[in-house]
Amino acid sequence: MFAAPSFPTARFDDASAALERVREIYHAQIAHLRDALHRFVAGDTPTAHVRACYPFVRVHTDTVARADSRLAYGFVAGPGTYETTLTRPELFRNYYLEQFDLLIKNHRVPLEVGVSSQPIPLHFSFAEDDHLEGSLERARRLLMRDVFDLPDLAAMDDGIANGTYEPNAGDPHPLALFTAPRVDYSLHRLRHYTGTAPEHFQNFVLFTNYQFYIDEFVRLGRELMETAPDNSPDDDYVAFVEPGNVITRRAHLLPSEADLSGSPPPRLPQMPAYHLVRKDGSGITMVNIGVGPSNAKTITDHIAVLRPHAWIMLGHCAGLRNSQQLGDYVLAHGYVREDHVLDEDLPLWVPIPPLAEVQVALESAVADVTRLQGYELKRVMRTGTVASVDNRNWELLPHRTPERRFSQSRAVALDMESATIAANGFRFRVPYGTLLCVSDKPLHGEIKLPGMANQFYRERVDQHLRIGLRAVDILRQQRQDRLHSRKLRSFAEVAFQ
Repeated sequence: MFAAPSFPTARFDDASAALERVREIYHAQIAHLRDALHRFVAGDTPTAHVRACYPFVRVHTDTVARADSRLAYGFVAGPGTYETTLTRPELFRNYYLEQFDLLIKNHRVPLEVGVSSQPIPLHFSFAEDDHLEGSLERARRLLMRDVFDLPDLAAMDDGIANGTYEPNAGDPHPLALFTAPRVDYSLHRLRHYTGTAPEHFQNFVLFTNYQFYIDEFVRLGRELMETAPDNSPDDDYVAFVEPGNVITRRAHLLPSEADLSGSPPPRLPQMPAYHLVRKDGSGITMVNIGVGPSNAKTITDHIAVLRPHAWIMLGHCAGLRNSQQLGDYVLAHGYVREDHVLDEDLPLWVPIPPLAEVQVALESAVADVTRLQGYELKRVMRTGTVASVDNRNWELLPHRTPERRFSQSRAVALDMESATIAANGFRFRVPYGTLLCVSDKPLHGEIKLPGMANQFYRERVDQHLRIGLRAVDILRQQRQDRLHSRKLRSFAEVAFQ
């Protein structure tokens, strides 16, 4: 085997030093793969298999955790050895530093860092603009399988997050929800689906199922970039990023060389993402997920590896109550899950609870933007159960069976994405919330007609989006350890947030 550089396992009492060793190992392994690939493309066939492996971090404790009981993460479940593989140390620098520091402080033991036995798939070693394999003939591309490690789906399933993973006797327990190959897989998928690099994603994510919201977000983002900051805590945005990694800097900032590499794509990706960037990463990413629970699951499966602080669904829904008016808001506090895309990962008997911090932020944002308070707020918003279905034409089913179920569940609104986004937030321990806007009432004969729909969208989208942005401002002001609720954590939870 064509060996990569070796590193002895070392112990660290300092989070920064541990991360520096992770960075050193990772870059040495990646450089080894890239060098071998460049020589392979040039016609040099290695005489042995080329392999590089991810770095790992490990912690061992002989005592029961003595962590602050108010913490939701940062400690292991009990005595034993815990380990995870790591990737992209620059991208995850702040995240890794926080997790390392909490483990050292909470358990008062050193961290061990070394080279794991988990191979780095060749595809995950490519630089951002590398497409070297495209120049190879078919026979040589097939030979790559014998020379290099390719992605192995068995190493990147969601057993840890789903609570179904059980280590073999003598193996360490997991430290994180995602292994390094699983993270790398999602980072590559994000580029494909959203048209933007993972580096641009922010800690707060808004999802929508209508392009109208994206158009308004783009307008606001571009306008903001033309103004100088007003020095308020909520106006620390420095750039706006669009698909193709097209970066617009704030008016007072000079473009960097990195900004010149972006170019608008010839066509938009499947789920385009737009990013209002803050220096500390606490800005806002907005993604148009389109219609349907499959897209909602796909994109949240991948964004989850970035460990966002919260994600919120802003979209349109069918109002199910006669007392509702078009344009009313629905703040979801429960979900009827008839989307079916998560049935194998998260059993239907698992409740998806509302998260107080997100609920309060959304309700406060509606009040702030509409300038309605208390009892008057009920004129435009109601809190209730949202049903999400995978059949867009549910109202055409015979015998009114869906109507009966929705009535029995006390649902007040129906869409196709909200329950999926909330359930995947629960599954991946990402705080979630939903604020929908009633755009039609099919049970009461009020369906969208072209002219009526266009007028409705023009009147409501701007306000609804501003409510979402305001909710993020409120959440950003909260401490992160308050936002990441303990109700999202299981019995024997991994230490990494």
